[in-house]
Parts: sequence; structure tokens; C-alpha cells
Amino acid sequence: MAIRKVVLASTRGETARAFAEAFEGSDIELVVIPWQFGFRDTHPFPRELVAELEGKGHQVHFGTMLFHTDDLYGTKTPQVMANLLRIFGQGIKVCVEIIMMACDGGCIEAGETVIAVAGTAGGADTAVVATAAPSTRLTRLCIHEIICKPLLMSEKSDTLDQK
Repeated sequence: MAIRKVVLASTRGETARAFAEAFEGSDIELVVIPWQFGFRDTHPFPRELVAELEGKGHQVHFGTMLFHTDDLYGTKTPQVMANLLRIFGQGIKVCVEIIMMACDGGCIEAGETVIAVAGTAGGADTAVVATAAPSTRLTRLCIHEIICKPLLMSEKSDTLDQK
């Protein structure tokens, strides 16, 4: 199984820069997933970094953050799913989310085996090997291996809705 793509969460771009440098000269393509536009008042991912990464053969996709859609079609399903995935840690939740976002955006193919990398509060502390699926086919997404994840969740990452 040859993995050619790494799907990477990066909010401010530091993680994307570090990974681009680490994979320089390899045949690995990064698919960088920053926050969607409108998630906060300002967007922290530098626009000049988008051009730099794309110039190196990587993709940057500003897709809809699927687990941050309150009352999607009148249900709390996205929040329930996010909270269930957080049982394994914030990074696992983000890995699942960015794989679906990348697949929905056409950056990776459904059925493609990828590595997804995310973090708990900053940087990257979680990685999985997974078969990609779009959000419309969630049950086809399969995590084959958890490469790494934090042993203990920090207080910062405990964002379960307590309403």
C-alpha cells in the first residue's frame, strides 16, 4: 500500500510549513485543511502560504468544517458525532473531519488510503492511516491504524458541550 497523500490540519500555517519542509523532495503530496472562511472574524492562515504550498505541488482546501454546523437540517447530529469522536481525543475528531472535508472538496479520492494529521491545541500530535470517504458516505471511512495520539487529553481540548 503506497500512501501518497497526507491530509493535514493547519490553522495558522506553522504546521503546514513544517510538513512541507519535512517532505521536500519526496513524492508525498500534502492536502492542507485550514479553518473555513467565516469560522472566526479573521482568518489566521496566511494567503501567501497558500500560493507557496501550491507552488510546491501541495493543495490547500478551505472547506466547510463538518462538525461545526449547529443544528444541521434541524438535528444535533454533527455535534453528537464530534463529541463521540472526542472520546479518543480532539485530534482524532479533527482527523475524521479533515478526511471528509478533503474528499468532499475533491482533494483526495473516496477509497484512497491517506495519512491524516491533526492536533489538540496547537501543532500536530495525532495521526491515523485511513481510507477516505466523503461526508455523504461516512460509513465507508475507515481508520486502519492510529499512528499516534496524546495519552491524556489536556484541559484545553475538553470542549464537550455541557448544555
